[in-house]
Amino acid sequence: MLERLPVELTGSTDRVLCRMFIPGEEDLIRGPSRIPEVVSRCMELSKTQVSTTLQAVERDFSGRHRNLRDEFSSHFRAVAHMVEDDVSAERQLLIGAYLTQEYAIEGAAYFNPSIVPHPDEPDAELGNLRFIMSVRAVGEGHISTIVFRSGCVTSSGEVVIDSPSPYTTIRAKRYTILRRRYVRQSAIEAGLDSTDLELVLGMLPDKFTAEELLAALNQIDPRGLRNTTSDELISTMQDIARNTYEADFPEDSTLSERVLWPMASEERRGMEDLRLVRLGDEDEPVRYRGSYTAFDGTCVQSRVLETDDFRSFSSMSLTGKGSQNKGMAFFPRCIDGRYVALSRWDRESMSLTISEDSYHWNDVRPIEMSKEPWELVHVGNCGSPIEVDDGWLVLTHGAGAMRQYAIGAMLLDKNDPGRVLGRTSEPLLKASDEERNGYVPNVVYSCGALIHADRLTIPYGISDWRIRFASVAMSDLLSAIS
Repeated sequence: MLERLPVELTGSTDRVLCRMFIPGEEDLIRGPSRIPEVVSRCMELSKTQVSTTLQAVERDFSGRHRNLRDEFSSHFRAVAHMVEDDVSAERQLLIGAYLTQEYAIEGAAYFNPSIVPHPDEPDAELGNLRFIMSVRAVGEGHISTIVFRSGCVTSSGEVVIDSPSPYTTIRAKRYTILRRRYVRQSAIEAGLDSTDLELVLGMLPDKFTAEELLAALNQIDPRGLRNTTSDELISTMQDIARNTYEADFPEDSTLSERVLWPMASEERRGMEDLRLVRLGDEDEPVRYRGSYTAFDGTCVQSRVLETDDFRSFSSMSLTGKGSQNKGMAFFPRCIDGRYVALSRWDRESMSLTISEDSYHWNDVRPIEMSKEPWELVHVGNCGSPIEVDDGWLVLTHGAGAMRQYAIGAMLLDKNDPGRVLGRTSEPLLKASDEERNGYVPNVVYSCGALIHADRLTIPYGISDWRIRFASVAMSDLLSAIS
């Protein structure tokens, strides 16, 4: 009953971005920085050598980047304190060029898509549904980033993908905006005394910057603290601030150019498997929310990404038992006044987790269901639940023998989503013979689907290497859930 569509996406090695290059501190072979030596050698070049070398670099690379000189200038500013004040503009740019490298964000893998309706739907009158799709892209050193594509699902169920821009950028204004309710609970869960905490938060508005937080911390009299030292208070609060950020991309950048690059310390080795959902509650301050896995090279941490327009994003850590491990997925609206999400906190089964503020998830309730042979190893979600007339439709993934992944579906009660109304006994989708080989063999995996024209469209990753689409009539799907 499920139809594979003739659309396939792969990562492009042509899509490269500029990132800072620190000689001696390469990702896989760490050592002391050699920046001073490189800068010194560049300062010894003659004026003619500077001019001809810079011209050659720009001739070879300017067509690959929208604003190459801006990249060089940015990287020069990081070492400007090492050079004389009267260095020529050309030499500054050349120093920046020596401290720049290209990075193929999609060069290693391109998979695990999530899909949501587009905030702007100009084709609605034609019967088409515009969408935005997030993709996990992997480059050199196995660093995962989040990239975006767009397209539409037609009234007949076809998927049409927009061509991506040849350019990419990680250039975004980055700053910290903190929410008092978020910081309060995060600090308490980190072990701070709530009374001591209020001495700081009482001086701050509902939303505040890292600078305002530092000013408040500096005003605290250590003698007024009951159960916390001032060093503990400052360290914990600053750690929360460091792992919370906002990113605003330039207005003239296009959706497919924007690359969410790891910024927080807990995500420095990758941002994995974003599960987006468009929110249905009218009083929500944002229109889209998504959970993703942050990886620092050793540990994983669930985080939330929020946006209205896919140009400005905020990111922060999630806390609580329900946010442990991988695979959280938010419901699109509150149930009985509380936020709800699916969780795989124990790494092998699905649970329901509930929150009062959408950031702290301490209430965990197991979802009782038996495992079929194709999901015996573990089971989890394939994205956020989708509300239908009969309940909450959830795509699931399971791992079976030979670590073969498959996708199934289940229906949860609309008012009591911890209760399973029915499941597919057999997979909807597993890797075909031509889908089995890739970066990680025998895997099909999705981070979200959408319904249009009475059909469910499922983008899915193939063996952690490329992306395909499948479609199924809702009537057939719901009939198969028993």
